[in-house]
Amino acid sequence: MQAAITPAMAIDILKEGNKRFMNNLKANRNLLEQANETSDGQHPFAVILSCIDSRTSAELIFDQGLGDIFSIRIAGNIINEDILGSMEFACKVAGSKIIVVLGHSKCGAVKGACDHVELGNLTGLLRKIQPAIQSEKTEINNRNSSNAEFVEKVAQLNVAHTVSAIRERSPILNDLIASGQVGILGGMHNLSNGEVTFFEQTLD
Repeated sequence: MQAAITPAMAIDILKEGNKRFMNNLKANRNLLEQANETSDGQHPFAVILSCIDSRTSAELIFDQGLGDIFSIRIAGNIINEDILGSMEFACKVAGSKIIVVLGHSKCGAVKGACDHVELGNLTGLLRKIQPAIQSEKTEINNRNSSNAEFVEKVAQLNVAHTVSAIRERSPILNDLIASGQVGILGGMHNLSNGEVTFFEQTLD
């Protein structure tokens, strides 16, 4: 099944799964059976980079089962060398067809970055969100977590920056994307209603 899926088809599968999630429906699947079927190998069609937020589980919000997606989770859905390496494995070795960078509403990591929080190792992580904050030019006043609109705009810019950074920092992934073997796009998950909105302009 994985080999027959195109990047565009992969996105459609995720969109349909999100619709089921929003309507409190689930695809008919036997997870125990899937565990047995995938015990000797896996062929996930997508790799999804999302936040560690407990309400943003990619398997749940896209209604996917065992063996369907690679899920990478880190506060603020930022990237580092280890995450890029994981993505390279997912796409180049394991054959995934789409990379999704998924931000979400009311993101605590984005709020922390907007407030310039410093706390142990978290300081360095939040620093990676600063380029998105600097790119946001429309909000002049209250450029901190007290401004909900500012936080949402930064969260969206952070997704876009991460999408660009993946291509810039990984020649392997960039080549796969440029050749059409793999697609990449960003999206935002609304915590209030579960809806995922994809940034179609980032789809390559």
